[in-house]
Amino acid sequence: MKWPEKQSSATLSPPAEACAKGRPSKGASAWRLGLRKLRGRGSLIAGISVVGVFGLVFFLADWLAPYDYRSQSRPESMAPPTPIRFRDAQGQLHAWPFIYARRLVDRSTHRYEEITDRAYPLELFARGYSYEFLWFFPTNLHLFGVRGDAGAEAPRVYLLGADKFGRDRFSRLLMATYYSLLVGPIGALLAGALGVLIGVVAGYKGGWTDTVLMRAADVMLALPALVLILAVRATFPPGLQPAGAIKLLLVLFVLLGWAEISRLARGLTMELRQRDHVMAAVSLGCSPAQIILRHILLNAALPLTTQAVLILPTFLLAETALSYLGVGLQEPEASWGSLLTAVDNSVFKRGHAFAELSPALAITLFVFGVRLIGDGLEKERRELEVERSTRVERSDQQ
Repeated sequence: MKWPEKQSSATLSPPAEACAKGRPSKGASAWRLGLRKLRGRGSLIAGISVVGVFGLVFFLADWLAPYDYRSQSRPESMAPPTPIRFRDAQGQLHAWPFIYARRLVDRSTHRYEEITDRAYPLELFARGYSYEFLWFFPTNLHLFGVRGDAGAEAPRVYLLGADKFGRDRFSRLLMATYYSLLVGPIGALLAGALGVLIGVVAGYKGGWTDTVLMRAADVMLALPALVLILAVRATFPPGLQPAGAIKLLLVLFVLLGWAEISRLARGLTMELRQRDHVMAAVSLGCSPAQIILRHILLNAALPLTTQAVLILPTFLLAETALSYLGVGLQEPEASWGSLLTAVDNSVFKRGHAFAELSPALAITLFVFGVRLIGDGLEKERRELEVERSTRVERSDQQ
């Protein structure tokens, strides 16, 4: 009987060869390496996920909001969150969620009771107030609403309750997220761009240009930004329109927020312009604009992005503080700061403090997500620096 010849490892297929040698296959190694990299970037991924949720709210605020954030229902002043039910008053279970209408029982304690005569089912993609979806497409479609009888108005569903004017807190929180993220991140982006431009010019030119620009940055850093913003805002009329208030805040944030990132951009430029590839580009006759764009900014992009992300909460909290003090967006417009002004000392007595303090929770979550992104980018920068240093040492040894 002839036994089959033993197959050499050279003729084995890659999976068989891996099994024969007792090592994982190339695909498994790549998969494990990918998982290891993902675990190392946990904070960055978590931060992007949190901020991404707020980004979706920014773009889809009107679609997510069941009611106009300015519309009032005075009989439902300070109404608590609406209970979403699956079981009716008779004990019968329903497959689709519904609500009951409510009436005010005690005005002093804002106590309501449900009217269990009729159930009003919730519906997806309900019709409501008109708006422009993504600022271009007119529609009145919303994510959810309450189904009522033909010709009769259905009761409102308040996920976070109503304020003292009977306005839906959930809709106002969504629009507050839109306005706050419109001012904070855009202000940080514009201020960061101006700071990078000034810092790169100062670091590359040097001499009196560097002296003048950096002394201006020192002056801006020495000024109390919030007090200065309050002083400038006081010169404008209190009843400023929302568009005008947003433009004013953006201008103030840009003028007062560029100095910190400009100093970082200057230091990076002064360090990068001494490297060999930059000196080679200068000797080849490349223009300063080409050197700055291709050789300096590309290498400094990660630390500058990290710094811009880290200063973003400062702009956001400044806008929140201004709105809280009543010099930001004015009623009936909504921002995180203006929503917090409605919170009074009896918030815990009413039994739904979480709903009323939801703007504070939104601020905390957004700042936490931004900080996670900043930590993740800083870790990436350190890893790139270590990798670059390792490559330089290996080239020197060779």
